[in-house]
Amino acid sequence: MRIGYRCEDCGAVRLLGTTRTELVWLRNRKHVVQEVARHSSGGLDLWMSDGLEFLDEHSDHSVLVEAM
Repeated sequence: MRIGYRCEDCGAVRLLGTTRTELVWLRNRKHVVQEVARHSSGGLDLWMSDGLEFLDEHSDHSVLVEAM
């Protein structure tokens, strides 16, 4: 079973290689992670970058964390 984000408004899905707990953490602290990314020379883990991209694309939508 994979865990990812699902947009309730448009139905888009992004499966990410991490845990449900980490995806909830990222969604709830998106602004903090974006600030860290701006000041990090090493970059973020891939799941964080992909998750931020999805959350940015669906910023005006309701996004759920689901097992798929």
